[in-house]
Amino acid sequence: MHFRRLVLVTAACGLVSACGIEDWFTPAAPNKLPGKRIAILSHTKTLDVEAATQGDITVPPPERLTEWPQEGGYPSHSMQNKALSDHAERVWSAQLSEGGDKRRAFVSQPIVATDKVYALDSLSILTAFSLADGERLWRVDLGPEDAGDGSFGGGAAYDEGKLYVTTGYAQIVALNAETGAELWRKPLPAPVRGAPTVKNGRLVMVTVDNETLALSAEDGHQLWRHSGISETASFVGAPSPAIEGNTVLAPYTSGELFALRIENGTVEWSDVLAAVKRTDQVAELSDIGGLPVVDRGRVFAAGNSDVFAAIDLRTGRRLWEKEVGATHTPWIAGEYIYLLTNTSDLACFEARTGHVRWVHHLRAWEDEEEKDNPISWTGPIMAGGRLLVMSSFGDMVTIAPTTGDVMQTAELPDGVSIPPVISGDTMIVLTEEGNLIAYR
Repeated sequence: MHFRRLVLVTAACGLVSACGIEDWFTPAAPNKLPGKRIAILSHTKTLDVEAATQGDITVPPPERLTEWPQEGGYPSHSMQNKALSDHAERVWSAQLSEGGDKRRAFVSQPIVATDKVYALDSLSILTAFSLADGERLWRVDLGPEDAGDGSFGGGAAYDEGKLYVTTGYAQIVALNAETGAELWRKPLPAPVRGAPTVKNGRLVMVTVDNETLALSAEDGHQLWRHSGISETASFVGAPSPAIEGNTVLAPYTSGELFALRIENGTVEWSDVLAAVKRTDQVAELSDIGGLPVVDRGRVFAAGNSDVFAAIDLRTGRRLWEKEVGATHTPWIAGEYIYLLTNTSDLACFEARTGHVRWVHHLRAWEDEEEKDNPISWTGPIMAGGRLLVMSSFGDMVTIAPTTGDVMQTAELPDGVSIPPVISGDTMIVLTEEGNLIAYR
């Protein structure tokens, strides 16, 4: 199961009666009517290539990255094209203490710093591994004594020799990155299901109540807070805010995107990434599920409720928008941006105009004919000039960023619901069973 798409529903569903929907409290009819079944209610749009676009697609040269210190790599989440060999092979694997299930899930990426991989499991246990060979260096249980059997949420960020870890238990903990020793611990007003973003001595995070908190990295005391519209239901997990210069981009499950001053939380501008239409319960969730991305004065963000937009960082003016929904992080590379949509389409857009250059449809069902066993995809990331996407069935597909053609397919040991990270010549994949795998 793709845990990022698991929805927490807090309101009871009433009786549903509509054409083509069976009564929940009566047995199904013994025989199906003949003919092809086509969904007439769909909350997502499909994309078409725009013929007006011209010119060859180019991507920036690969850049070697020595660390992946927080969710999305850099505070801006603009990662471009990371260096990685064309023929990376599996070199080690390590098991975290627990995998995910319906009551607990991985929702944030592992991080890499100072030649170590840090991963938080579904029981809020943080483990440090050697990047070179996967040897376990230390392990710390960050959950309270009455934590039970797991939770949704949490993530880690690294800065200047310290780790800052949020948990689903409404706490943030600072650790010595070398030893795992606890430096300080602070309660939070509500659980945080995503990792904090750290920059210039400030930790910024979004709570489940749609509040942005800014804390001092020195001792965890609160600097300011900002509140959005609270939602009663949302997807599991939460994106980390983006930071560019003096501006924090805070995404909320309400579909609101706020630009806040990093010094005091003052609102610079705001937008709502949600279409004014609702066709089913999932469409009513307006989450900005992926990380906002900032690149050269432009903010790129996608909402589940069919809005993908580019926004001017300084003024908040929309530069362009597309009526397509997504819960994944857009990936910017040069003048092109790539997005995995809710319809399992991987699409390439011109970053300046929003024009669609190509669309590649990924397999959405294990059995396409019967529409049985849905497949969830995660990504993309660009490594070595290639786009990588991974699925809940353990597929890894390599796609050419210039054409959208499949270059290679491979099989992973287990399903993946979190995008991998890259450091040096190594790619780290975290599977849904809690297996950390290194490819080099």
